[in-house]
Amino acid sequence: MSGRFVAGMSVDDVLAVCERVNREGIAATLDSLGESVTTEAEAQKSADIYHQLIDAIEARKLNANVSVKLSQVGMDFDPALAERIVGKMVEHAAHAKSFVRIDMEGSPYTEATIAMTERLSAKFPGSVGTVLQAYLFRTDTDTDRLLKQGIRIRLCKGAYKEGPEVAFPAKADVDANYVYLMKRMVTYSNPNTGKGVFCGIATHDEAIVNQMRAFVNDNKIDKHAFEFQMLYGVRRDLQRKLAAEGYGVRVYIPFGPEWYPYFMRRLAERPANVLFLAKNFFKN
Repeated sequence: MSGRFVAGMSVDDVLAVCERVNREGIAATLDSLGESVTTEAEAQKSADIYHQLIDAIEARKLNANVSVKLSQVGMDFDPALAERIVGKMVEHAAHAKSFVRIDMEGSPYTEATIAMTERLSAKFPGSVGTVLQAYLFRTDTDTDRLLKQGIRIRLCKGAYKEGPEVAFPAKADVDANYVYLMKRMVTYSNPNTGKGVFCGIATHDEAIVNQMRAFVNDNKIDKHAFEFQMLYGVRRDLQRKLAAEGYGVRVYIPFGPEWYPYFMRRLAERPANVLFLAKNFFKN
């Protein structure tokens, strides 16, 4: 089962998968799994993998970028260290004309993640972005905050267990907020520059995908003004269909020896994640 959703253990494994995905006309984000490191040496080891990936993406001319979690580069015990490490990644990506997505974790990390993204974006505009989660109440305000600065957003529903004091408890409310936010993102135009912000609409929900397709068509929005994003191995049929229709599609490709503890934590903390994987395992 793991081979369906995880590219392998090594950098070479994920690069091979990335090349195959690119041949299908689909972009990729490479994600070295791991989180909650406890030493500077572990944090730097995580960073070294990302620098390898950025170099390989440039050398092989892959249609890919990288995604990193702050907890895997020392955020839990030394936020300044985490920012130095990620700052070097973003600087490297900027020189390589690439991009770093600072991934979002549970709500205790939200403000710190957004703030760090803002600081790094000011130094390296266009080379860093982050993730917003539609189930959080604060995401409405955070969307405006980032769009006004021209910072690229990956919009997802949210996979961490959150309480009703910070997140919508009902799926219907999460879905409605997601649709509302995605439409704002793809129609946003900065009043100072007249430019939009390239955002990732990250969902496997075909009903929401179809709402976006209809919205884009009805409002004559360029299909290249945004991209759909999905997970490696999930709804491969839908990924290929959208790419064939001319939409930008990007898959997140996880890899690395930390895949097993990572997935077990995600599945244990939120039972809905188990159902999600089980349902999608039997879809092409």
